[in-house]
Amino acid sequence: MATIDSDILLLESIHPAADEVLIQEGLRISRVDGSLEGDDLVNRIATTRMLGIRSKTRITREIIERSTHLQAIGCFCIGTNQVDLEAAADHGVTVFNSPFSNTRSVAEMTLAEIISLHRRLFDRSMRLHQGRWDKSATAAHEVRGRTLGIVGYGHIGSQISVLAESLGMRVVFHDILPVMPMGNARPCKSLDALLEVADVVTIHVPETEGTRNLIGAAQLERMKSSAALINNARGSVVDLDALRTALESGSIAGAAIDVFPEEPRSNSVEFACPLAGLDNVILTPHIGGSTEEAQEQIAAEVAVKISRFDHTGTTTAAVNVPEVELPVRPADQVRILHFHRNVPGVLSKMHAIIAEHEVNITAEYLRSTGSLSYLIMDCGRLKGTDALQRLESLDETIRMRVLRPE
Repeated sequence: MATIDSDILLLESIHPAADEVLIQEGLRISRVDGSLEGDDLVNRIATTRMLGIRSKTRITREIIERSTHLQAIGCFCIGTNQVDLEAAADHGVTVFNSPFSNTRSVAEMTLAEIISLHRRLFDRSMRLHQGRWDKSATAAHEVRGRTLGIVGYGHIGSQISVLAESLGMRVVFHDILPVMPMGNARPCKSLDALLEVADVVTIHVPETEGTRNLIGAAQLERMKSSAALINNARGSVVDLDALRTALESGSIAGAAIDVFPEEPRSNSVEFACPLAGLDNVILTPHIGGSTEEAQEQIAAEVAVKISRFDHTGTTTAAVNVPEVELPVRPADQVRILHFHRNVPGVLSKMHAIIAEHEVNITAEYLRSTGSLSYLIMDCGRLKGTDALQRLESLDETIRMRVLRPE
């Protein structure tokens, strides 16, 4: 069995702001600059209790099942689709992320791409790099008075809406949920209705079965021939082969793509894309949220969530387990953190075990979602009893952790 030599392993060059928070909370850190996979990943997880990753490291059910010491995963990014959340929940592994910290960074890049596509700045810049002086107003337009169509009007979409209006753009949006428009933005009843009126379409939706290939050949046909498409959301949302066909045929005028169905696991891996070489396409390597400001904020936010979970058992803002929170544990109390199957009778069994030893329960909170329950229980000292062993050996127990008095 490997020796636990750190409390948390940070992969993929997570911003050092995370270290400041974690060290201040007394946690031991180990680091690997890139991502890991397979046996290399399992072997490193075996020496720690918690894991911090970004988007490249894949945490599969097999990885989780082989990582019996793993208690929590911090996704230092917006998405969590690189982690098998169901498998993590099945094994009592809590997963955190930072869903909103890079909102401004993505919004600003999207706005820059809207202007760049209308002015064909990347095309003109590349020609000049090649020694070709092409001073012309042909196909260059102001964005003022143009219609921006936003697909997905959440935190990012709504912020882009405000920024675009400040430039004099008209804004329409489509979302599957009823949302409050910002400024003068107007909702469209359907995606098709939005595609038909927008001069530029920008996508800001999560990756779900419903959004996979949301934009394909049929949707691109509905867009104006002078329109452009921007995808800074998820790589599975746009059919890139259909997009290339639309661009080459003149069905649409341009595109900016930051996310791809398959992305390299490291900077040293060669990248291939159906859109490569098209002069009316902006390609960026998934950097929408990659600003110093966003990465620092993400690092601090996730590190705080991880630290609170480690010290108190709090799962507030977790993405895969019930959200439970109690105040700071009294210094003379034992705190039992108990993940178990959500079936009748578990709580009564636990209470009976504690009561047998005439120990008082001073605080308790239980939440259940689906097949999983999470209990936080504060009680008196259990030293010299077999209560904890009996609680952990209950048939329904998935994972138990105990925070003891100093």
